[in-house]
Amino acid sequence: MKARVTVTLKSGILDPQGKAIEGALKSLGVAGVASVRQGKVFDIEIEGADKLRAEAALKEAAEKLLANTVIENYRIEVL
Repeated sequence: MKARVTVTLKSGILDPQGKAIEGALKSLGVAGVASVRQGKVFDIEIEGADKLRAEAALKEAAEKLLANTVIENYRIEVL
């Protein structure tokens, strides 16, 4: 089964990489860019067909490795 874990910075946390991307887009002439926040996306293949077990394993992975839960949020989607 396929899953996706999306990790983003919590609101209020400074995002210097997002600011750099925002500046670069503006310097390239991309109109209408108000702000940019960057994040990470993990596409993961999980063995088995038990969706609840997969979600629990992904939650554990996100909290232990994929996300710094002090400054980041994560969202799990089992596809």
